Amino acid sequence: MITGSLVALVTPMFEDGSVDFDSLQKLVDFHVDAGTDGIISVGTSGESATLDIPEQIEVIAKTVEFAAGRIPIIAGTGGNSTSEALELTERSAALDVTACLLVVPYYNKPTQEGLYRHFRYIAERVDIPQWLYNVPGRTALDMANDTVVRLSGVDNIVGIKDATADISRVADFRTRCGDDFVLYSGDDATTLEFIKAGGHGCISVTANVAPAKMHAMCAAALQGDYDTATKLNNELDGLHRGLFLESNPIPVKWAVNQLGLIPGGIRLPLTWLDDRYHDAVALAMKHAGVARQA
Repeated sequence: MITGSLVALVTPMFEDGSVDFDSLQKLVDFHVDAGTDGIISVGTSGESATLDIPEQIEVIAKTVEFAAGRIPIIAGTGGNSTSEALELTERSAALDVTACLLVVPYYNKPTQEGLYRHFRYIAERVDIPQWLYNVPGRTALDMANDTVVRLSGVDNIVGIKDATADISRVADFRTRCGDDFVLYSGDDATTLEFIKAGGHGCISVTANVAPAKMHAMCAAALQGDYDTATKLNNELDGLHRGLFLESNPIPVKWAVNQLGLIPGGIRLPLTWLDDRYHDAVALAMKHAGVARQA
């Protein structure tokens, strides 16, 4: 079981939208050095929606290569087509990733039974640990607790990233899914409360910008040192909120660019952070104690 702060890693791009693999290597080293507990490759923050399948697989493969066994790599392999999600999961499993993260199918809005069959179909065909990802704000569909409980009975469905910010779900999952079913917050602003309620960590956007402090905050919370965790979380709170002033990953890519770690590229239909938000994000970075890398 991986606990703590896992980063939903951005995919660095040049201004023409092509992937910058040299910067990707720099990011992996940055997170290893900062103590990040795991890397999610090609999730929402990694612009999975605008990378085609060969690009997704190449980014995941390079991330595994650059990590060289120093940090767990989890591949984002979800989609709203079951066959596409299956292909991504199969191909990622062959790359020696630790697990795969599969988002609730978006846009086509299946029933709860459809969700159950979708995730079970993939899990039964690819022998790798798989984590569910529920983010209704993006998918327009909330995976019900009962569906999560049903899926937790599938041998290799072993956890969930829950981005609903509904802390009451944590206790329900712990009771009905068992202690071995790993629970990650997908909402930075409520991660501390999520862990206090029994969660195991977070899959974090904020960790792109302040990885050492996110790691320390989660570690303190998991150890029951809530005073330290609260102090650190208060320092991070501006980032938790500022990195969502526009749609993720727009603000976080701007912030990581300001750290000198990636160039200023993002793919349409996403655009670079509007000038009116620069000061707010910069102030949040300053409050969190992060600065440009040498």
